Amino acid sequence: MNHLIGIDLGTQGTKAVLQDENGCVLSEAFEASRLIHPEAGAVEQDPEEMLGSVLHCLRELTDKTGIPAGSVGGICLSGQMAGIMGVDRAGQAVIPYDSWLDTRCGSCREEILAQGEEAIISLTGAPVTYAHGPKIMWWKSRRPEAYQRIYKFVQPAAYVAMRLCGLPGDDAFIDHTYLHFSGFAETAKKRWSTDLLAALGVAEEKMPRIVKPYDRVGGLTQEISGQCGLAAGTVVVAGCGDTAASILGGGVTRSGLLLDVAGTAAVLACGADTFAPDVKHKTIMFPNSVLDGLFTPMAYINGGGMCLKWFRDDVLGGQMSYENLDQEAAAVPAGSEDLIFMPHFSGRVCPNDTLVRGSWINLGWKHGRGHLYRSILEGIAYEYGVYQDIIHELAPDLSFEHVTTVGGGSRSKLFSQIKADVLDTRISAINRVDSSLLACCNLAGFGAGLYQTPFSLIEKCSHPEWTLSPDRQRHAFYGPRKQVYAGIFPALHATYHQLQQLPT
Repeated sequence: MNHLIGIDLGTQGTKAVLQDENGCVLSEAFEASRLIHPEAGAVEQDPEEMLGSVLHCLRELTDKTGIPAGSVGGICLSGQMAGIMGVDRAGQAVIPYDSWLDTRCGSCREEILAQGEEAIISLTGAPVTYAHGPKIMWWKSRRPEAYQRIYKFVQPAAYVAMRLCGLPGDDAFIDHTYLHFSGFAETAKKRWSTDLLAALGVAEEKMPRIVKPYDRVGGLTQEISGQCGLAAGTVVVAGCGDTAASILGGGVTRSGLLLDVAGTAAVLACGADTFAPDVKHKTIMFPNSVLDGLFTPMAYINGGGMCLKWFRDDVLGGQMSYENLDQEAAAVPAGSEDLIFMPHFSGRVCPNDTLVRGSWINLGWKHGRGHLYRSILEGIAYEYGVYQDIIHELAPDLSFEHVTTVGGGSRSKLFSQIKADVLDTRISAINRVDSSLLACCNLAGFGAGLYQTPFSLIEKCSHPEWTLSPDRQRHAFYGPRKQVYAGIFPALHATYHQLQQLPT
């Protein structure tokens, strides 16, 4: 039983990898997701399609390699973090997956804020955003009949793990890396807050049990075994949030390490030993790491990486590769000749502000395609710089001399150099672009007893492929522009507010 499988239920699709116990990738599989938009502001996925995508990927992994059915020691899933699903007593989905991209719960967020956001942040470690709490309140108030059918609220990765193992609703679970998004937890203590639940009228019985990411939750059922080509009883561990997996797989195993997740959501995170919620700025989240006793303060751009895809595919019609765009952007001076891009197409999340939208500021005739693209890269880096400043304020003893970059955007040395220059840190890309799947395999192996720690395989397999150093002159050049970027938000907020007041 020396093979391991890691699966990530992402926004754009389901990815899976089969590795041996030494971390050698034997096979990979991918199936694209279908996002459903039933009404304005709504983004959903079909739970059965999510389960089906995992089964298809598992079958593809086994068919490609021809490994014996009983040779897999463990399976671990990571998944989208801020959305929710509801299951009945039998463990079957009774509502669609309410995606983290779904903004219908905005009015319910306001109801929660009325309880006092600072007090909530001090417990949960996160600002109130379009995550579990407002979403649960939305289903309770706007879809009461569906809410009554929900026995437990879960996340996609946990739901699929439950279905793989045939778990009923009583065995529904959430691992501790999701708790900051829950809206109802004492995150540092890894428990539900009876006070928050009572204040908002949500029954604690609807909350799943809290587990560790590497806890065994069950084994594959006979029925699932026949569909995916693996042995019945194959160990399934609880898994964790996709960002938590990326952070662990990126090597953040102690305080002071910094990570850039250059994916669909652009995430800046680090390791910290102390829980210091951002009550003042309401920007930095303080989730639990996969590892006990470690926190991973972080903030993210909702769809940061999607801005690059939008520009390439929707604006340019898919006629250019990212490499070609990098080449054109590299020929443009730092600062994109005073062009600034705001990457918040669906509203700003950190801090939460629905009345901020994406835009280019200061467009002129001299700005061409390369300027537009480089300004997108710089806009994301400026946002990271704002996050870094707040983290330093919350934890002044933390010092960052190095950042590891993972995710699809880590392939771009230009993007990484811009981040290094803005943050004034060295930046390295590791040999594993998808660090989340490496972390999942490590957790599966640890839960199955193959490894001594949840990061043994990560330390063994992950190493830098290249490292870039910051240019101090460019850092000094970018600093004032970062401040200009940060000062644009009030005007954007006011502009979109005025537009909303106009008759349609």
